[in-house]
This record gives sequence, structure tokens and C-alpha cells, in this order.
Amino acid sequence: MADEAVNDAAKVRVDLGVRSYDILIAPGLIGEAGRHIAPLLARPKVAVITDENVAGLHLDSLRAGLAREGIGMEALALPPGEGTKNWPHLERAVEWLLSAEVERTDLVIAFGGGVIGDLAGFAAAVLRRGVRFAQIPTTLLAQVDSSVGGKTGINSPHGKNLIGAFHQPALVLADTAVLDTLAARDFLSGYGEVVKYGLLGDADFFAWLEENAPAMAAGDQALRVEAVRRSCAMKAGIVARDEREQGERALLNLGHTFGHALEAATGYGDRLLHGEGVAIGAALALELSSRLGLCAQEDPSRLRQHLREMRMKADLSDIEGELPDADGLIALMMQDKKVRDGRIRFVLARGIGAAFVADDVPMKAVRALLADALAMRCA
Repeated sequence: MADEAVNDAAKVRVDLGVRSYDILIAPGLIGEAGRHIAPLLARPKVAVITDENVAGLHLDSLRAGLAREGIGMEALALPPGEGTKNWPHLERAVEWLLSAEVERTDLVIAFGGGVIGDLAGFAAAVLRRGVRFAQIPTTLLAQVDSSVGGKTGINSPHGKNLIGAFHQPALVLADTAVLDTLAARDFLSGYGEVVKYGLLGDADFFAWLEENAPAMAAGDQALRVEAVRRSCAMKAGIVARDEREQGERALLNLGHTFGHALEAATGYGDRLLHGEGVAIGAALALELSSRLGLCAQEDPSRLRQHLREMRMKADLSDIEGELPDADGLIALMMQDKKVRDGRIRFVLARGIGAAFVADDVPMKAVRALLADALAMRCA
């Protein structure tokens, strides 16, 4: 992917023909939002969907950034949290957009973390059979992952993200300055997605993170821009080659097969945040790879050591409260979108930076891995 500095912002291009778009990454982009969004508008007004926490912290800044270019704004603030990604809140968002008289040539702005990005993007996808939208992600997780690639949707009691559509944004503005307002746990949850990129295809990036991630977490803006840029560049390249996850894009699910099951088991709540589930899931995926003779035991150990140095959850023993047994977790994994013909597709690795998709993993090995990890919780 080509990337270059534009107006002092790092830029990553997502090449999808007529649906190509830019990801701009820099501190202060919210205050400049109008300048970047104005070229996309048929008329000087936007509809913003956000959550109550983000609205309290940043909505006035976005309103001012848009007003500098003469752009008016209406906003809907939904409750924060994963519980908002459901049918009732999707209906509320769509009906609000209709009442705001959003037209097909208008622009909807998703202003928040992954929950808002997924829900607002899905609302835009179904509104009038498709309205353009822009992503202004306010969490690290959303900046490096969920805001890029066009996956939108809501959760079902049957599992996470089972209802949705592919709907690419027209623009992504990743303002790294807003990450300063995140709680440490929320920032580190997003880091679970960052570290995934090093594991799946860029061993040099993983080594870079081992050296630089502590300073990045402590607030170094230049390192944050670089971490987001490299993460987005890797995802953009994969999405451009496999937009609808027919092959290579499945690599982006490293850690998610285990992680989504753990999220379901913990009720999609504060017991386990999404990025924490991904981090634990990635460690389990590398451990499974090691047990299958695909990589050295040093690889999952190296990952867990790095996660612990970052003060992150690294194993099932780090999850508080009860969990299902191994068969219960496997049953939750069977609800994953990646299941094909009744077989769970895993992302495994031949080493750090060498991930691949496998659909022939013996469930006996998965069951033993989970049973051993659960037993360590009681040790």
C-alpha cells in the first residue's frame, strides 16, 4: 500500500477501485474534520452517530471542526458499550436518520469506537439502500481495525457480528490525540488488535512493538501514529486483495475464533473487552500451533511475555469469574461466522509473522488445549 504524508498526516490508501478511500492518521484531525469531509458532501450538512461518552468528551470539537468549513451537524448519542450493537438500537439509529431527512447523497459520520462504527455503518448501509458514511474512530481498537475494511453489523444472541453488511466508508480520520482520553484498560484492549498485525504477517512489526509499545502506551504521539499507520497499511493491503473474506482476509481473524467465544461466555461485558479476548485468543492460537508441531513453544511464550509486559490479559486464568468447560467453549466457537460445513476455521501460525488459515484442525487438540488452560485457572 502506498502511504505518504499529507498535510502533516500519515495517509494509507485502501485501493478498491471506485470505492477506494483514504485513512488519515494524525493528532488534531477532529478539529480539521470539515476540511477533509467537505469534498465528500453534496450539501453542507452531516448526520453524526456517536455514544454518550464520546459525545461528552469530543462532540463539541467535531462540531467546531465542521463549522470551520460551514458544515452543519445533527447528532444522535447512543448508550456506550457492546450491548448497543443490537436490533433495537439499530432501529433507533435508522429511524433517527430518516427523521433527520438524510438523503442518499448525504454523509453519515460514525464517531466513536468499534461499536458505533459497526452500528452506524450498518445503519448507513441499509438506509435508502445505501448511504455513504465516514469513520472518525475514537479508540485505538477502532483506529487500527474496525474502522477499516467495510465490515458493519450488530450482534445476535447466537454470536458476535452475525448480522451485517459489507459497506466501505468514504473516509477514515484517525485522530491519535483522542487516545489520550481513553482509560488505560481501553487503550490496551485496542493494543490487542495492534499486536495481531505483527503476529499474522509482519515479524519486524512485532519486534518493533516489543521495543516501542511501552512508550506508545505511555503517550508518545509519534509512536502512536506509526503503530496505527503500520496496522492500517497491513489491513488495507489485505482488504484490497480480498474485500469479502473469500481467502486472505480471514487471516485478520487471528485470535478471534477463541476470542469471540470468550466474549460470548462472559456476556460481552466488562469482564472481558474485545481486544483482551483477541490477545488471549492469539496466545491460544499460537499455543495450538505449537502443540500441532507448526511452530516452536518459544513463540506463544514470547507473545505472552510481551502481553504481560504491557500489563494485559494473556490467558484464560486472567479472566475473572466462571467460564464454560472446554465443550461449552467449543459450542460457542461453532457459532463463529468462519465455520464452514460444520468445521471451525482457525488462524494458526508457523511462527510469529507467518499465519495461515486451517480448516482441518483436530478438535481433540482444541479440546485438550482448552481443558488444560481451564485447569490452570484452578491451579
